Amino acid sequence: MTITLVLGGARSGKSALAESLAEKTDKNLLYIATATADDEAMGKRIQTHQAQRSDRWQLQEEPLYLANILQQYDQPNSCLLIDCLTLWLTNLLMHADKDLPDVELNKLKAILPTLEADIIMVSNEVGLGIIPMGDLTRQFCDEAGRLHQAIAKLSDNVVFTIAGLPQYLKGSPAKLG
Repeated sequence: MTITLVLGGARSGKSALAESLAEKTDKNLLYIATATADDEAMGKRIQTHQAQRSDRWQLQEEPLYLANILQQYDQPNSCLLIDCLTLWLTNLLMHADKDLPDVELNKLKAILPTLEADIIMVSNEVGLGIIPMGDLTRQFCDEAGRLHQAIAKLSDNVVFTIAGLPQYLKGSPAKLG
């Protein structure tokens, strides 16, 4: 079992890299999508992502209860790709139950080291710009930064993707998959 975190900005190539890493394995592939199609533009983005994936992939959509879905589909001969943690975090922060983010974040951090499947997680690095002015956006950036630090600590590999080029922050290409 390996845990890989793939970070990058919008349209940096992080999802394509994560999918490529997973497809290099001979394992059963499950794509766990955290996005919700709340508007037409997001619906088109989701359709584009789906059309780009090979038929090796199974799909499970889960916007909130990520730890539960990981536990449900955990098998030694599987690779579970989560795309993406920042959309998942947004869903949690926007939920009516304000305790849900802490509960679900703690569940994810607790379950990751116990899994037998390879795990690849995609997330948007949002901490490279100015500090946002609004309370919610500041909270989101703070929570995303804390989430990335915690997941990076648990990960065997951390890759930062810029312009489609992977930069290995932890681990190496030989250790992936």
